[in-house]
Amino acid sequence: MAHWHNGVDHMSDKRVAVITGSGRGIGKGIAERLARDGYCVVIADLDPHTAQETARELTDKGFAAASVAGDVSRKEDHRTFVQTAVDEFGRLDTYVNNAGIAQIKLLQDETPEDIEKIFSINVYGDLYGIQAATEQFRKQDDGERIRKIINASSIAGHIAFDLLGAYSATKFAVRGLTQAAAKELGRDHITVNAYCPGIVGTDMWDLIDEKMVELKGGKKGQYLKQYSQSITLGRVETPADVADYVSYLASPGADYMTGQSVQIDGGIQFI
Repeated sequence: MAHWHNGVDHMSDKRVAVITGSGRGIGKGIAERLARDGYCVVIADLDPHTAQETARELTDKGFAAASVAGDVSRKEDHRTFVQTAVDEFGRLDTYVNNAGIAQIKLLQDETPEDIEKIFSINVYGDLYGIQAATEQFRKQDDGERIRKIINASSIAGHIAFDLLGAYSATKFAVRGLTQAAAKELGRDHITVNAYCPGIVGTDMWDLIDEKMVELKGGKKGQYLKQYSQSITLGRVETPADVADYVSYLASPGADYMTGQSVQIDGGIQFI
C-alpha cells in the first residue's frame, strides 16, 4: 500500500508528519511547507497515483517523502498511514487531519446517504486520525517532547453558511473534537489544534461555485467572486497561506498552544 521515495539520509533526528488528503489542494500545500521545514512527510490520499506524484515531486527537490493510499473514513486506513510513517521514517511527530469534502444542499434536501458520507469523512475521519496518532505517540519513548495533532476545521465551523449546513455542522464538530482531545491528551504531551481556512482557490471552491450556480442560477465564477468580496485583505486565499499557519502549529513555537481552532481567512470573520 505504501510507496517510498528516498529523499534524504540520516533521518533519525528528523520530525515526521502524516498529512491526509495531501495529494492536491490545501493538503499538498501543507506537505510542501512541512517538507521545507525539515519534516519527513507521508502523503496520504484516496488516489494512489496523486499521492505518488506529490511524493515524487518532493523527493525530486531533495525532500524525504513517502506516499500511501487510503480512505480516511476507514479507521484501519489511519493505522496504515501511521505504520507507513514508522516503517519509512522510524517515528511519528505530527498528524494532520486535512482530508475533507463539501456538500452544497439545502438542509431540507439532505438525504441519510449525504449526511453519512460527509460525517464519515469530515468527522469520523478526524476522530480515527486522532486515535491512530495517539496510539503511536504512546508507544514512543519521547519523554516530554511535544507531539502534535492538527485538524482541519473552517470558518464555517465558527459561523455556519446557508447551503453548506451539513458541511458547517461537521466543521463545528471538528472544533469540539479538537477541544476534547486537547483536554484528554495534554498529560501525554500531545497538543491538538485546528486551522480554519476561508475561501481558498482550490477544486473544492470550484465545486462550491458550480453547485451554487445550479441552485441559484448565474454564471460560473460568480459566487466565488461574490464571497471573495468579503475578504478584508482583498484576495482569495492560497494553499500556501493555510500551510504557513499549519507550519507554525507543527513547530516548537506552538508547543504551549492546545485546544484552539484559529481562523486563517484573510479577514472574513472577526470572532
